[in-house]
Amino acid sequence: MLKDFAKKIGYDDPLEICISKLEPLLPPDYKISKRAIALLILQEDREILEAVKEKEGEGFDAILGVIHEAKAHYTHPLSYIIGLRRQQESTRIANMVMNFKEGHSHSLKERLSEVLMNPVTGGPILLAVLYYGLYKFVGIFGAGVLVDFIENKVFGDYINPFMINLVRYAVPFKLAQELLVGEYGVITLGVRYAFAIILPIVATFFFAFAIVEDTGYLPRLAMLVDQLFKKIGLSGRAVIPLVLGFGCDTMATMVTRTLPTKRERIIATLLLALAIPCSAQMGVILALLAGYPVGLIIWLSVIILVFLIVGYLASKIMPGELPSFYMEIPPLRLPQLSNILRKTGSRLGWYFKEILPLFIFASVLIWLGQITGVFAVLVKLLEYPIRALGLPDQAAVSFLFGFFRRDYGAAGLYDLKKVGLLSGNQLVVACITLTLFLPCIAQLLMNVKERGIRMGISMSLFILFFSFSIGYLVNLAFVLLHIQL
Repeated sequence: MLKDFAKKIGYDDPLEICISKLEPLLPPDYKISKRAIALLILQEDREILEAVKEKEGEGFDAILGVIHEAKAHYTHPLSYIIGLRRQQESTRIANMVMNFKEGHSHSLKERLSEVLMNPVTGGPILLAVLYYGLYKFVGIFGAGVLVDFIENKVFGDYINPFMINLVRYAVPFKLAQELLVGEYGVITLGVRYAFAIILPIVATFFFAFAIVEDTGYLPRLAMLVDQLFKKIGLSGRAVIPLVLGFGCDTMATMVTRTLPTKRERIIATLLLALAIPCSAQMGVILALLAGYPVGLIIWLSVIILVFLIVGYLASKIMPGELPSFYMEIPPLRLPQLSNILRKTGSRLGWYFKEILPLFIFASVLIWLGQITGVFAVLVKLLEYPIRALGLPDQAAVSFLFGFFRRDYGAAGLYDLKKVGLLSGNQLVVACITLTLFLPCIAQLLMNVKERGIRMGISMSLFILFFSFSIGYLVNLAFVLLHIQL
């Protein structure tokens, strides 16, 4: 029976012709059928292409020619065409061998799944997840309670005083002392930011994200936002890299590879670089605005508005087919604590291995910039647009930090707030501008790697001028409307 089904499975003529052209070009020593290899080649599977290139050598060019010939017949990626055809065939086979009873009663999980994907009920549930998961748990508990304890008690009362005395006693050179425990020292700034401010925030975010992921909510969220995302040139599938961006934008930019078209990948990369704050930056911003609920609403509203408007305009400017979307919906399940802890631990390990060296590197660069005078010049140049935003000159340092890492800059604003240099209005303007500000160095390099140097640099230049323009407009609105937070 299954053998008869297999004989009937096939693709349309252009694809079958290309498969028949590829099969003679493949050597007979593969462990699976040549037809399967040909289909993987047409879907541009990286591992298979590398293996075939190694075996074929000069003959690989003919294989690439067949791939280009097949792609010329379709507006959608070949992986989508093949996947859609397989889905149609599997549905046909399922209908032949399965009987469906009338009046099938939905289980509680099925009814709950439908509620989560229904725009009327799913929207409020999403807002509740964001409020309790991000704002309350990450923003208030992680960025508030934990950061306050680790920074003020652990580092402020014990680690920093001990390290300052130790370095000054053990290291006789003034320059070396400044590098290690100065105002922007590796220990007093880099290590403090990484452990006391950033670590509690990313830990709470990854813990909350692992819970959401383990329940099976993410695919349902993709279905919920699919229609909205189509307005900005994306499909529901893009919710995966965009949600991952709240953890780490660099990692999320890499995940945009899973989007089926170049147009979607470019739009998603732009939105990640512009309007998606990473968990550490977002956590610090939530802590900064915790005492200003109206300011928090303004910040969130501006960021969402920018996300939608820029995405909509990008979808109109960029050529290409409208996105299509299909996704398998896994069953809902109760999250297991062991899985959550394992995922949180592995992500924290990966994230922290990346972030600590960058913080130390940033501290060394700032130290070098200070002793050479370059840092002072850059800060001086930044002071002009900073003043146009109605911010104090000291905020220029935070924005320069933000180029090294976005969360580094947000942590700089955190220090300015503690000494009373930022009013409520200034906090909102600074948080909006810094959220939209240049991607950090790691994300910029990933943008260049994934989208090319021309596209990566163009995005960054657009984001630089756009972020200050929005900050200027928000500050102007505060002044004209006599708003005082």
